[in-house]
Amino acid sequence: MKQLVKSLTEKFAPSGFESPVREFIEAETKGLFDEMRVDALGNLILLKKAAKGAGQPKKIMVAAHMDEIGVIATHIEKDGFVRFAPIGGVYPRNLPGSRVRFVNGTRGVIGVEEMKPGDAVSIEKCYIDVGVLSDAGHPVCIGDVAGFDREFSEVGGKWVAKAMDDRIGVAIAIQVMRAVKDSANDIYFVFTTQEEVGTRGAETSAYSVDPDLGIALDVTGWGDTPNQKGLSIKLGAGPAIKIKDAGMISDPRVVKWMISAAEAEEMPYQREVLLGGTTDARAIQLARSGVPVGVVSIPCRYVHSASEMIDPIDVENAVKLVTRLVSLPVHL
Repeated sequence: MKQLVKSLTEKFAPSGFESPVREFIEAETKGLFDEMRVDALGNLILLKKAAKGAGQPKKIMVAAHMDEIGVIATHIEKDGFVRFAPIGGVYPRNLPGSRVRFVNGTRGVIGVEEMKPGDAVSIEKCYIDVGVLSDAGHPVCIGDVAGFDREFSEVGGKWVAKAMDDRIGVAIAIQVMRAVKDSANDIYFVFTTQEEVGTRGAETSAYSVDPDLGIALDVTGWGDTPNQKGLSIKLGAGPAIKIKDAGMISDPRVVKWMISAAEAEEMPYQREVLLGGTTDARAIQLARSGVPVGVVSIPCRYVHSASEMIDPIDVENAVKLVTRLVSLPVHL
């Protein structure tokens, strides 16, 4: 699992440029699905059919997004510095000193203009230094997209990487595909695009799949570092079962079903109420005439930075929980 997560997080796939991750998933899951298709938005949809004799199987959509936050070049200064805009939820406080890599391979460092003491960092004050001295023959063009440039590492037993949001969900989905042998359900593993800019891929793929039930796999925030308030989530205390976030309310029947499954497996779990942010479940819930949804979240420190941290124990338990959920008959 560690090598899988390392490989996934070190790929560059800002929103709209997910093909490197999609191609990797296709290679990793070869032989694990019955049907595959890629839709117009680039979502990868893999169907694992119910076991023979399963009666009338339910359609379960398991969604994990392939994209990551990034930046897009908007202007090249005469002295070669690149001005940029965010793709997704880029927090200015995390930017100074960060390294980025453009899709074309050009690397750069984010700097910030001289500011007065007490001034807050803003994206308008930031620039990317790619080491050139003028705009003539510049390796970056307006509209070029970049992601953060940081290798996977292990710190005190925790895993740290850029794009843990949501490559860890992708990794969990792949492991569940490997673990499920015979299911009572038709399981649609959907690896979605453009989640960070508005859950766009989940919206179109959920319309196509038309599921009976949706499960999103994503990260959530943390409340276990100094003076971090407002969220009772800890790393290592188990996957979180979402009750509500800023974009959706989980179906109470799905929450109860998930908690019952966790308790049946005697695994730790946490109850999640996230005050800001949302997941692909928001889009799935609103597809067609509506879909009951829930979310299994991985606690993650420093979300939307170049060094997102998770505990592999939570990941291991999430794989067990989701495998159980999608394998057994669904009675809500």
